[in-house]
Amino acid sequence: MPDNSEQHSLRMVRKKSVVDAAIARADQDKGLLLVLTGNGKGKSSSAFGMVARTLGYGYKAGVAQFLKSRRDTGEERFLGDQPGVQWHVLGDGFTWDTQNLDADIATAKRGWDVAKALLSDDTLHLVVLDELTYLLNYGYLDADQVCRDLASRPPMQHVVITGRAAPDCLLEIADTVSEIRDVKHAYRAGVRAQPGIDL
Repeated sequence: MPDNSEQHSLRMVRKKSVVDAAIARADQDKGLLLVLTGNGKGKSSSAFGMVARTLGYGYKAGVAQFLKSRRDTGEERFLGDQPGVQWHVLGDGFTWDTQNLDADIATAKRGWDVAKALLSDDTLHLVVLDELTYLLNYGYLDADQVCRDLASRPPMQHVVITGRAAPDCLLEIADTVSEIRDVKHAYRAGVRAQPGIDL
């Protein structure tokens, strides 16, 4: 049975007190490291949403897309053309497409050089490192060096890392970690990737 009006008001007064106290305790500003991982859909989409938020405040952003080689996605068509965005597609395609370990490692290292330049640019409010987790899990990049590079970025620069199975070293240094769970996906029912939704 629903609460009556008086009970509801009392409960909301208590809730507001708890929320207000938590907001008052959060008095620090710093560049955040966010890791979006898990098998579910929406990790990159969430990161690109933060790029849009960044632009909404008049800040600049950099995007480094690892593994992916296509340049016709909706996010790049729109966000990549916005003033204040540096957009880099750094992959040769997924590893099951390239099937060449030495070439994949060389591509990953070239891509990380581009990412390091973004991470050293103090004019960038946000840097997105899309699909970076795979390069660490496959051993294409040295995870300890990547973590050192992340730690040496400008103090107020925010970084979002996406990809499945984020390694422990990233989880340990991250300020925020979200694991997106896969409950159901249209692809498994034979539905191909849809423009504006999946790409």
